[in-house]
Amino acid sequence: MADGPLVRVDERLSRALVHPDRVSERLSDLGDVQIAGRVLLACLLYVAVRSRRSGTDRWWWPPTGAALLLALVPVLVVPLKVLTDRPGTPAVPPATGFFPSGHTATAVVAYGAAALLLLPWLRSTLARRVCVTVCAALALGVSYGLVRRGYHWPLDVAASWCLGAVLLTGFVLVAGRSHQPN
Repeated sequence: MADGPLVRVDERLSRALVHPDRVSERLSDLGDVQIAGRVLLACLLYVAVRSRRSGTDRWWWPPTGAALLLALVPVLVVPLKVLTDRPGTPAVPPATGFFPSGHTATAVVAYGAAALLLLPWLRSTLARRVCVTVCAALALGVSYGLVRRGYHWPLDVAASWCLGAVLLTGFVLVAGRSHQPN
């Protein structure tokens, strides 16, 4: 990851996008596990209580699966950071281990899983659209904030989106079948 055509494009793109400001810093904070994790926890509890009250078979499985999914993020991201050993952008102190972005992966998985948990319980099309839009906007906002602030290269963020997509797809395939409200 130290050199190559893709890295050079990533660096040029980053130079064009970086413009640190308070808004981008606040947006990047939404990918912190203390924030995104709490949002997911609230959704887990809501869905667990609602599923149990409705008599859904294996009511505990989707919330548990989503919690395990979020716990899997650092288990996958940390070794990838060590393996790639990519240096940070010029906007951060000299260090390595910036690829992939843990904040982006946390945001994509936490807000994505929250949406997937809530969707079966939302009755109207409008409510489902709002849920998906808000969750996607949160994850995209984190991504934008991290790149705009200069905390991560664009490819760090893109890699985390790919990782999040794989994890969420697995969640849908495994937990989706048992997550049907009565």
